[in-house]
Amino acid sequence: MPCKSFCIQRSVYRYLFVSIFFVNLVLSACATTARAQTPSSLSANGEISGTVLWKSDNRPAVQVAVSLRSHAAGVFRSILTDFEGRFDVAGLPPGPYEVTAEEAGYDPVLTKVQVEGHVPNVFPRLQPALPHVAARNSATVSVRELKIPGKAKDAYQRGLQDLNKNNLKGSLVHFTKAISAFPEYYEAHYHAGVAELRMGHKEEALQAFQLAVELSEGKYARAEFGVGAILCESGKAAEAEPIIRRGLEIDDSLPEGHVLLGIALIGLHRPEEAERSAREALLRSSDYGPAYLVLSEVHASRNEFKEQLADLETYLRLQPNGPEKVRATVARDITLRRLANLRLQQGTLPN
Repeated sequence: MPCKSFCIQRSVYRYLFVSIFFVNLVLSACATTARAQTPSSLSANGEISGTVLWKSDNRPAVQVAVSLRSHAAGVFRSILTDFEGRFDVAGLPPGPYEVTAEEAGYDPVLTKVQVEGHVPNVFPRLQPALPHVAARNSATVSVRELKIPGKAKDAYQRGLQDLNKNNLKGSLVHFTKAISAFPEYYEAHYHAGVAELRMGHKEEALQAFQLAVELSEGKYARAEFGVGAILCESGKAAEAEPIIRRGLEIDDSLPEGHVLLGIALIGLHRPEEAERSAREALLRSSDYGPAYLVLSEVHASRNEFKEQLADLETYLRLQPNGPEKVRATVARDITLRRLANLRLQQGTLPN
């Protein structure tokens, strides 16, 4: 292919990878439910749904992590409950599953289910970890939870709701109120950073993410990912890599963390490691579209254009109206032209 087309392709990818994590960071930050959209087949039509509750008063547990594991089916999924404590995961192969609800400062609740179709009404109930069995950091967080004033929690939840509706200025007002009522509220600082980022205020976002890291004493993975994302966007992949890895040490269940690490590794010209990171993301969420964009860049670096094309088409199939639709479509068209030119050079197409 002429150099011009190749250069255009690389330019597309640089822009593509600068933006994909920011969009998905924002989307995942206020994610409510995660419904898998794996390719339809007779063997992947199972579904698990339910509600996580606080055992003390049966209130919905909002934005709590729920993980699903099946060694037999080779499935690992991790999602957050919505604003009514609900979760719903579809597209599951049949088999035995372990459903675990987890929150810092609380005992994890494990529920075992057998998926043969739809398994509704899974109701994990979380209770505070007992002091004599809780890890020190969990006990500390539990005490911290008790210290957060009710008005701070209410403002924080309102901020999340506005952020989910893309009411960015409104969400910032609520997060600011939550922080005013409880200055150590690192989750509110982080989500304020997400709102700033979505408004294009990267310096303010970076400050908010860094403050969330400091206030959480390095125990909040999303804040680490936020800092790493901005460093990647600034062309500082070498600085971003250890920060992203630190976030994954805190919580490796988040597919966006593995995708972000893949982006940093691509910036460091380490495609084999980037591929492993993308596949780790897919182990945690098989329909996580951005992972295929990372894989497409890996395959492009090896001149494996058929595989690159398949990656881009998979992304577009999984997220037909996704945030990177336009750029992924442009990249796909460039790859198609490149493949056509290669076939012409090899004499496999008529003149």
